[in-house]
Amino acid sequence: METPPSTQGGVVKKKETRGRKPKPKEDKKDEQQQNVKSPRESKKSQQHQQNQQHQQQHQASVDEKYTQWKSLVPVLYDWLANHNLVWPSLSCRWGPQLEQATYKNRQRLYLSEQTRVAAAEHISQFNEEARSPFVKKYKTIIHPGEVNRIRELPQNSKIVATHTDSPDVLIWDVESQPNRHAVLGATNSRSDLILTGHQDNAEFALAMCPTEPYVLSGGKDKTVVLWSIEDHVTSAATDSKSGGSIIKQKSGEGNDKNVDSPSVGPRGIYSGHDDTVEDVAFCPSSAQEFCSVGDDSCLILWDARVGSSPAVKVYDLYLCV
Repeated sequence: METPPSTQGGVVKKKETRGRKPKPKEDKKDEQQQNVKSPRESKKSQQHQQNQQHQQQHQASVDEKYTQWKSLVPVLYDWLANHNLVWPSLSCRWGPQLEQATYKNRQRLYLSEQTRVAAAEHISQFNEEARSPFVKKYKTIIHPGEVNRIRELPQNSKIVATHTDSPDVLIWDVESQPNRHAVLGATNSRSDLILTGHQDNAEFALAMCPTEPYVLSGGKDKTVVLWSIEDHVTSAATDSKSGGSIIKQKSGEGNDKNVDSPSVGPRGIYSGHDDTVEDVAFCPSSAQEFCSVGDDSCLILWDARVGSSPAVKVYDLYLCV
């Protein structure tokens, strides 16, 4: 039973309380408001969690597919060689066949490496022991900029064209190019020929004609550009066994880095797309007929014999087989 507080001289003494002084009600209310997130913040948090879950599920799916593919390698292929690279690569193409035997063929492979954008995890995962003994490096060319596309000339597969982050297409004679060492501060190799004509970057759309030494390109300027290497050729030299270059060289040029590469203008510029041209292709039987597709969801068929306007244009293209 509690006793009432004693009084002295009419003054009532309050009972002393120990411990922490309680916070005012307003402070508690502020804390509750701080802990409650706004609808916008809650939505952002949920989206972030969903994105993380989606990335984890996607990575798990990729790992599962890779494991499944790896288990089927003995069934899918007669022979497989694994050759790890130090840097990421955007393009690779088969070159000429150098040797053919009963049990072994030797063939050239053109391969690009993106040394300027390599992530740290690619370098940390590199394993020297995983390199295949069947893959031997023949020559290194230091390309001015990253190599987005490589295409070989069917009439002479030692001649290749490359796309980089610029409006120009670069032509290389692999045999005449000197072997370089990719060391820090090394100067770029000089291309044998530069094809000009685009007004904006042409990064990915690139094709070589199977019947004539023609080059086709598309870019961000919404145009398709056609060139002929014959405009800068000294002789036919279509035999891939010939060691000579089919690219004209002025006397004294050679591979002097201080001399600019020769250039050639286009035979035709074709306008009809409303957005970036993403891919181009020649007709297998004609150097004058080709097609292109772009980000405007259009497929355009061109005939260089009738002018620079589209011969046929297909709108709202999503998938064609």
